Amino acid sequence: MDLIKQYIIQSITAASNNLRLTTHQLETVGLLKESLISSDDMESTINKMKKITELSTLAIRLNDIYRYLSTNRIDFFKLSNQFKSHSQYLITDLNRLLKIDNSTSIKLAINKLNGKEEAAEPKEIKVQLSVKANSNQLIRDNHSKSGGNGATEVDSNDFFKNYEEVILTLIKPMDTMLSRLEKNEVSFDDLSRMAELMKMNGEYSDTNGFEIIGSMHRIMFSAMMMINSGELKPTKNVIESMRACLIVIVAVVRGKDFDVTNYLNKAEDFEKEINVLSN
Repeated sequence: MDLIKQYIIQSITAASNNLRLTTHQLETVGLLKESLISSDDMESTINKMKKITELSTLAIRLNDIYRYLSTNRIDFFKLSNQFKSHSQYLITDLNRLLKIDNSTSIKLAINKLNGKEEAAEPKEIKVQLSVKANSNQLIRDNHSKSGGNGATEVDSNDFFKNYEEVILTLIKPMDTMLSRLEKNEVSFDDLSRMAELMKMNGEYSDTNGFEIIGSMHRIMFSAMMMINSGELKPTKNVIESMRACLIVIVAVVRGKDFDVTNYLNKAEDFEKEINVLSN
């Protein structure tokens, strides 16, 4: 078994060992691990998981771990602490997956991942970005819980709490700025300052192995810099795409029981658009 696969499997095992699981839940964890063990292409398997509603949030976290291991030079002196961090973050996502009321739907989702049978497509959670009812509530909920004034040096025991505070502190100000930006009420200097803060938090996320969160910050940074330069107009669609990035950040960091698939897809499509414009 290669290092990346072994690391991911053991992360899931460590996370599940911190949960009080029923026999059926233990069986589900076993099926999930078997699917990953039998995978010949871990990256493709994780990408396939992201397209299955029940598995999508867990897949985002596994993708962060995979990217950390495959794109960074591994410091084996620090690997133990990083493994602890990754495993602890998996606890929330694994617990949410296992708490799905209909255990049959989870098994069908895993079967679909394995290509054994076609599961009935789950009903999509219909959230219109133009209305933004649930997504705005997600951001408001985050604002009521988050605090702090930026990145600070922390000891390892407080890492998770402080990481959330650092990342989530900017969400409400950024969401407010997007509303003003749509009305052309944001100055060049204010937008530049916010862009730099998003860039810093993106780099902070990348450094700690949270690739999806880092990616959302990079998209926001690029979009804001292009708006400032006049390369990108702050149209309604652009604002909604930027807000989709915020929704993904909050949902992943907070471990919300919220289907982020549509928002993640919208953010990734937006990244492709701005990459075309910048080239």
